Amino acid sequence: MIVKKPLLVIFVILAFSNLSAQLCQGSLGDPIINITFGAGSNPGPALTTTRNLNFYSSDCPQDGLYTIRSNTSNCHRNTWHTLAADHTGDPNGYFMLINASLQKSEFYIDTLSGLCPNTTYEFAAWILNIIVPSACMGNPKTPNLTFSIEKIDGTVLQTYTTGDIASTQSPVWNQYGSFFTTPANISKVVLRLINNSSGGCGNDLAIDDITFRPCGPLLVPSIKDQPGNMKVLCQGNSADVELQCKVSLGYNNPSFQWQESKDGGNSWVSIPGQTKTSLIRKFTSATPIGQYLYRLNVGEAVNNSLALCRVVSANLTVQVNSNPVTSVFSNSPACRGNTLTLTATGGIQGAQYVWSGSNSFAATGSAVVIKDAQLVNAGRYYLKVTNPDGCKHTDSVDVSVLPSPLITLAFNDKSICKGDSVLLSSSGGTNYVWSPASGLSSASIPNPVAKPSDSTIYKVVVSNNSSCKDSATVTVHVLTKPVARAGPDKVIIEGQSVQLNGSVSGSNANITWYPDLFINDIHVLQPIVGPPTNTSYIFSVSSTNGCGSSSDTANVTVYKKVVIPNAFSPNADGINDNWNIKGLTSYGNYKLLVFNRYGQKVFESKNYSQPWAGVFNGKPLPAATYYYLLDLGVGLPPLSGYVVILK
Repeated sequence: MIVKKPLLVIFVILAFSNLSAQLCQGSLGDPIINITFGAGSNPGPALTTTRNLNFYSSDCPQDGLYTIRSNTSNCHRNTWHTLAADHTGDPNGYFMLINASLQKSEFYIDTLSGLCPNTTYEFAAWILNIIVPSACMGNPKTPNLTFSIEKIDGTVLQTYTTGDIASTQSPVWNQYGSFFTTPANISKVVLRLINNSSGGCGNDLAIDDITFRPCGPLLVPSIKDQPGNMKVLCQGNSADVELQCKVSLGYNNPSFQWQESKDGGNSWVSIPGQTKTSLIRKFTSATPIGQYLYRLNVGEAVNNSLALCRVVSANLTVQVNSNPVTSVFSNSPACRGNTLTLTATGGIQGAQYVWSGSNSFAATGSAVVIKDAQLVNAGRYYLKVTNPDGCKHTDSVDVSVLPSPLITLAFNDKSICKGDSVLLSSSGGTNYVWSPASGLSSASIPNPVAKPSDSTIYKVVVSNNSSCKDSATVTVHVLTKPVARAGPDKVIIEGQSVQLNGSVSGSNANITWYPDLFINDIHVLQPIVGPPTNTSYIFSVSSTNGCGSSSDTANVTVYKKVVIPNAFSPNADGINDNWNIKGLTSYGNYKLLVFNRYGQKVFESKNYSQPWAGVFNGKPLPAATYYYLLDLGVGLPPLSGYVVILK
């Protein structure tokens, strides 16, 4: 791009007037001067470029001293910030640490060579106010520096003042700088740094990375039809990539040169013949995998042979990526009805997996499952893997599905009586395995005889010559002979009723009580009976499945009813002189007790041959109410009540 000479004047005026306190607003070249103070263990070497400052070999210099450090900590009772590294974060990189002189003075002078004539440069340095805001009773002095760029004879080309550099709560590096233009035939300048503040409490700083870089027109690189400054290609593909760069006004007679780097920008090689603002770079299927960086160098034609006099654009990147490398596996051959799995390995995170195949199969994911595989699922399956960069790889795998046996059973459930046997029958395969093996005549034949002791579920696994399997189950219910238990014998008093306690063990039985006299239901386990006389009830059970029958007897003993008078009058008038209990003579093992109201026993009898005449110890008892307890001795609850003696 050709620019007329008056435009250069306009650019230079803008650089000196409007932008004198700013960094480059266009594009920069590689640093011609880069003062980093070196790197290594503490302390770094003393400088030969200092003025009015003395070197200090330890950390935390006092007023008028400086040191070269890669770190500083706990200085001056922690009124200085702690720095663990230089401004770039390199833990071994040095920076200059200054405790300013008490008087304003210059403190750094260096003669810099190798500059290009008629070239505009950005000069800059990274500076940090090392003192904390709370120091000096909250009012520390602030650094204020002037950069002076001079010819060897002392003629000032440019000056720039930072202004007050305020203290911060945490350490903050800031870059300060401006521009100047070298006159014709000038390749050396003097850099002079001046401290505009007095020392004392404050005005302490760290400085690092003083650079001089060519500053020129604004360069805006791009890749045609590509958003951003990167284009990704896939290995094995061919493409023509067009690189472009817009160059703003600023040079009278600019020259252009495209450069390429294959080592991440560590070194650059000029591409022969590529001296325009656009470049078409051909990538073939044989282009190796890697990162290819491109930038445009722009400089005045008069400095065309001087690489350090040029500005450079930001990098454009063409990334040639490898295609995903995957392998496809399956659990083929799979038996019909089993699960068929397809698995891809070797893909990268974020890759897309698309499967297609037999029977219109479609799926996504690095691993897919086909449940209940059938013969139609056999065939070839294809996998297309696409990584996040759009690079693809296609693979395939052949899958076979083997026929499985179809097992058939003669029956699913069978009932037998305990001690009997049954023939199990299966078919459909070449090999048979029954389980459990207990109770079987053989566990490896299709038709074993089963004689289990208890109800059992038998499983048979059938396999064919392809080792494919099928299985089924059959249940053999073992029925036991019913056993009747009529329960304990019962005792009642004439006119009472009682419940019989029948029970049955065994399977599926019909029940009947005999005789059917004085019983509420002959077909229930626990009927109610009330015979007037002694009766034996037979409890009979029979299997509904033909597994036998049994019986048992419950005897019901019926005693005479006892009538107990509640009064008598032992007054020797011949009427009701004794306490006569009707029916008591039927019980041969009774026991009768009588008590007065104080609980004193006044009468006891185990034989009622002589009724009670109302006497105690041979003397008549007074008229009163007495209480009795009568145990008939037949297993029935005792009878109790009262009897009154009348006079």
